[in-house]
Amino acid sequence: MNKKGLLFIVSAPSGAGKTTLCKELASSPAVGSLRHSVSHTTRGKRPGEMEGEHYYFVSEDKFAAIRDSGGFVEWAKVHGNLYGTSRAELERIFAGGGDVILDIDTQGAAKVRESGTGGVFIFILPPSMQELEKRLRSRNSDDEDEIRRRLARAVEEIKSFGMYDYIIVNDNMLKALDELAAVVKAERRKLQNVDPEWITKNFGV
Repeated sequence: MNKKGLLFIVSAPSGAGKTTLCKELASSPAVGSLRHSVSHTTRGKRPGEMEGEHYYFVSEDKFAAIRDSGGFVEWAKVHGNLYGTSRAELERIFAGGGDVILDIDTQGAAKVRESGTGGVFIFILPPSMQELEKRLRSRNSDDEDEIRRRLARAVEEIKSFGMYDYIIVNDNMLKALDELAAVVKAERRKLQNVDPEWITKNFGV
């Protein structure tokens, strides 16, 4: 029924829960045909992270080789590490008839918008800065300096909210997940995203 697959770009300050939301939605039968794109990064693995599930962990030389060959739709340096979205991965998912949900930072989202690739831009907010700090500390994965850097960056990222089409406040994971699913479903039914040939074929109009 739909035309070419849709690209949903989701950004949020670190600790707001965007990656969890994206992965949960992609695995939900309620939306179907939605794949979570896995980014490349040069940062090290955190405890519990798996190659190809959370990120593709690569060296800086490997990242540079992909970047210089035009293999990334977007890439950015965040907290001293490189992150990029593989063009080949997106094309593979679209070719299989799926939509893509992509969680990237505000730098990457800006580059996608500037590239003219198109997409639906969604920003996830925590309920407050105090709650964001609490979440960052509860992860027990960063030292005090890193937490402070992430909080300072969060303020700058939140200033970019006007670049997005939708805002979702993640004060309750299930509620935020429902709202994110509602955005995906609504965008799929917009007239410009529906294949008119499907209507002609099925209804003879």
